Amino acid sequence: MSAPNPSYRRRVGALAAAFGLSSLLIAACSDAASTTTTTPTTAAPAPTTAASVVTTSPAAMPVEIVVRAVDFGYEGLPTTVPAGTTIVLENSSAMELHEFVAIRLPDDETRSVQELVQLPPQELAAFFPLVETVIIAPPGEAGFPVEGTGTLTEPGRYAIICAIPTGADPAEYLAAAAEAEGGPPEVEGGPPHFVVGMWAEVIVEA
Repeated sequence: MSAPNPSYRRRVGALAAAFGLSSLLIAACSDAASTTTTTPTTAAPAPTTAASVVTTSPAAMPVEIVVRAVDFGYEGLPTTVPAGTTIVLENSSAMELHEFVAIRLPDDETRSVQELVQLPPQELAAFFPLVETVIIAPPGEAGFPVEGTGTLTEPGRYAIICAIPTGADPAEYLAAAAEAEGGPPEVEGGPPHFVVGMWAEVIVEA
């Protein structure tokens, strides 16, 4: 899969650095998650009025969703989430490195994500500048964002993909990614995970 843009190069370099510091980053993410999900306990119950319904609607209350990366797909990922939703990625695989790449599709893009992941690599790469966030998760570990914050902030339709080569050695992949001048690293492995089904389509509502 071709990915020549600078954003991709920065991302894969960050993956390699993050892999060696995963325990520290995971702890940091856990602290951040606990901070963002704390709900005041002293607030009085909201009256049942039209105004209170609007202010307490799902779109007005950012949430945190735990998504499990499996071989090969995403579990626990809704088809619709409110803007401001933070994704917490957990990798259930014992062998495969997985990622959660969220691409905000153009408003005039009518093709389904299933159709987009079947495009030639050069055509699919045209969407890479639209990546909002990337979360990486080593095998059997919790993930951490290496691009963006892990939060889906902009309303719209998103393609969610994992572009790690099937069967690639996690340490070898990240080390090679840090050395790559552009595009994916040269490592042994099969097609990207999205080719074998690791993709999803999500609507982020305002």
